[in-house]
Amino acid sequence: MRPPGCVHVPGSLILIAAGAIMAWAVHVTTTGFNVNTIGYILLVVGILGALLSLVFWSSWAGPGYFADGGPRRRRTVIEE
Repeated sequence: MRPPGCVHVPGSLILIAAGAIMAWAVHVTTTGFNVNTIGYILLVVGILGALLSLVFWSSWAGPGYFADGGPRRRRTVIEE
């Protein structure tokens, strides 16, 4: 079971895509904050989130988890 509030790979990909759009495709002049800087920050956060998800992949199932038939159920056999 995943802890609540985790981003994982799909959320990281969304952050990377949004950051790339804001960093390289948006050309806006604003005062107070820079849209391109926010895009780069989202890019970095998305990349870090994706890397951390891949590093800890094995701790929450990992590749091949369902290929072997999924989780094994324990059976208690009582012989009389």
